[in-house]
Amino acid sequence: MRTGLFLTGSSGVLTRLKLPFQLFAGGPLGSGKQWYSWIHQADWIGAVLYLLGNADASGIYNLTAQEPVTNAEFGRTLAWIMRRPYLIPAPSFALRLALGKMSTMVLDGQRVIPTRLQAAGFPFQFKKLHEALENLLKQ
Repeated sequence: MRTGLFLTGSSGVLTRLKLPFQLFAGGPLGSGKQWYSWIHQADWIGAVLYLLGNADASGIYNLTAQEPVTNAEFGRTLAWIMRRPYLIPAPSFALRLALGKMSTMVLDGQRVIPTRLQAAGFPFQFKKLHEALENLLKQ
């Protein structure tokens, strides 16, 4: 199983991505054009259990939501839900200096679709980013 950005309300990548918005300093990371293939924690857990319970499931499955978004779309959605501005871009060189090798997580995107998971009939709870973020941020 290959996993996209695992979104949980209590820790992880979402906590780090929302921090600048909490400080009213959110904006695109780098160009903002990089793709984020994400998945809500409930769908990730559900997909793992679904695949473990399916005797026909074998091989590689992408555990991501059905609709990847760009970093800019992710940021605008997060800003809208948090009722914060989406203004201040973080230049790539600054992120590389601050984060080192970890900067590749936010600057190098991948557009991954869960084709085999969809074909297997997995019922996603969170198909849209705004639904997932609203759910996680109210926790």
